Amino acid sequence: MPDRPDAPSAVDTRWLGLVLHAAFFLLLGGALARFLLRHPGEPRTPWIIALCVVLVVLHLVGPKAGSPGPRHSAWLALVVVVWMVLVVLAPSFAWCAVPLFYTGLRTLPQRAALVLVAVLTVFVVAAQVQLGGRFDPNLVLAPPAVAALATAVFLQMERQTDRQRALIDDLIRTRRELAASERREGTLAERERLAMEIHDTLAQGLSSQRMLLQAADRVWDAAPDKARAHVRTAASVAEHNLAEARRFVHDLAPADLARGGGLDAALRALAARESGGQLTVRVHVDAEDERLTRLPDRVQSALLRIAQGALANVREHAGARGAALTLTLLDDEVVLDVSDDGHGFDPAAPPDSAEGGRGHGLPAMRARLRALGGTLTVESRTGEGTVLSAAVPLEAHR
Repeated sequence: MPDRPDAPSAVDTRWLGLVLHAAFFLLLGGALARFLLRHPGEPRTPWIIALCVVLVVLHLVGPKAGSPGPRHSAWLALVVVVWMVLVVLAPSFAWCAVPLFYTGLRTLPQRAALVLVAVLTVFVVAAQVQLGGRFDPNLVLAPPAVAALATAVFLQMERQTDRQRALIDDLIRTRRELAASERREGTLAERERLAMEIHDTLAQGLSSQRMLLQAADRVWDAAPDKARAHVRTAASVAEHNLAEARRFVHDLAPADLARGGGLDAALRALAARESGGQLTVRVHVDAEDERLTRLPDRVQSALLRIAQGALANVREHAGARGAALTLTLLDDEVVLDVSDDGHGFDPAAPPDSAEGGRGHGLPAMRARLRALGGTLTVESRTGEGTVLSAAVPLEAHR
């Protein structure tokens, strides 16, 4: 579909051109019939008939003169000259000036069009006075008044059309700018989504793999069986991360949710993967299974991602030995609490110092919750562990 609605304008232009040609032919035919009925057999009759034929031919070939320009102006000048000669020979052809009047206004520059209107009006007045046989103020004043009124109306319509065209251009430009802005916002939103997914899934998995491989390296000579177990666990984590990467690229649910069992089973699978080394993760769910399964997929996915990101922070920054995931389903909201017994931090400190220099975990969690109308609360104090609480209202998602 074209950006600019030119098709209707072209149809209107062709329609108006056909009307003007039809009006000219009717006026020319009527004037010729009047002349032949009132002045049969006069010496000027062949000349008048010949000039009428010339005007008909010129109007039939007129559209081939092209759009407004030098060729079209030359064609119009020739038509006007032939008409003037015809009016001098037979004043009854004066009213054929009306279609020429509008043709000039449509196709000539404004000053040239006004000059043409004045010339045509003078010829019409002279012809009417000659036909009347005596001076008549009405015949002298009426044609200029009608010409002035019609010209003013036409020029006003042209100015209004120009303003409308300018407005349409502004609207089209605004629409393009809005579309570009929406594309930019969509790109930024997608980048933010990928950043959160990478932080909550791949970064966590890579961190776990690094720690498992480091542990395997430390005990490889002394306890090869234990080292191999660490390597197998790291391989399992890598396989899970690969599944997560494929799913979040397609904006699908997390792999743990896709396996079935709902949010409860997904949190327990996450806790089992994160438990290892010095960290033990427990899960407590305070909700009926039937109500949990009715939670919207967006809410379940967001809470699982928040749990993954929170446990990644616990493992990498808290130095904790134990952590707990507590899911509570109330009448009007669902709450996920993530607590640990680590060394804690100052929530009021800048993000770089609060999260070991990364600073993306908590903002990503807040962004997820903000999209769902939820809130994130962090309670922590240096040396006393951390409690993170994510609450999502259910009323807006029913």
